[in-house]
Amino acid sequence: MVPVAILSAVGLIVDDRVLVDAPIWFKPFKFSLSFAAYALTLSWMLSLLPRGRRVVWWAGTVVAVACVIEIVIITGQAARGRRSHFNYATPFDEAMYNVMGGAVICLWLATFVLAVVLLRARIADRASAWAMRSGIFLALAGTAVGFLMDAPAPGQQKGVTDVVGAHSVGVPDGGPSMALTGWSTTGGDLRVPHFVGMHALQLLPLLVMVMIALAPRFTRLADDRVRLRLVLLASGVHAAVFVLVFWQALRGQPLNHPDGVTLGVAGLILVAAVLGTYGSLRAPAHRPGGKAPDAEGTGAVKEFT
Repeated sequence: MVPVAILSAVGLIVDDRVLVDAPIWFKPFKFSLSFAAYALTLSWMLSLLPRGRRVVWWAGTVVAVACVIEIVIITGQAARGRRSHFNYATPFDEAMYNVMGGAVICLWLATFVLAVVLLRARIADRASAWAMRSGIFLALAGTAVGFLMDAPAPGQQKGVTDVVGAHSVGVPDGGPSMALTGWSTTGGDLRVPHFVGMHALQLLPLLVMVMIALAPRFTRLADDRVRLRLVLLASGVHAAVFVLVFWQALRGQPLNHPDGVTLGVAGLILVAAVLGTYGSLRAPAHRPGGKAPDAEGTGAVKEFT
């Protein structure tokens, strides 16, 4: 993924071609970065599991192969000046898109197997364990949003139109979009919940790492029960945000132009997050009469980092 990201970055500079109102090398660039983060996080998580599990090795290998198939087709189609997604213009384009669809299904199923293994695994630090479990299940939900994009948009029909499927809701793909992300600014965009869900895989474990790093200065964070409460709270908040942006996209509403209802729900989520954080930190950090945790954290936490 890293060489593809570098190649695509060069393409963004030297190749001025545009496809669906976006630089032609933008899609392979962002997909290679996303796949790199996904694969790196998964491989790190699997390193914490007991060794010798063949199912983990096979599932991880399926994820890696599926990612490679995806990025090779996306990059190849970009080089040809053709769409990689929703493209039924020629038998070759349709075949490539169908191969990508099969690869995504394999990736999702293999990740689900890894999620079940993580759910059943015994990991000493509970906050770390639930950050990984919540992250991978939210990533599965985010990936599943992509399956909805295959549905024909209004005016599209297989065997009739060259393009069948869309990530925009209420407006055609392309048109005005946000900088960097390319998300629509005039209608709903299913790529928003897709992104929010998938990258819980990185954000929740990162939260644990930040808490561990801050534990020497804030001794309450050295207690595993405090970290666990905060991780569970963050998982719930992230899930709520995922549902909110998914609902917003389905209503054909752009992320940068929320209506009053969306803002109201977002406000409730924010209040719940603030009150939950306050309650988690204010609750007793250790049992009465028990030994308070040292500022450096437990041995299990050190191994996690």
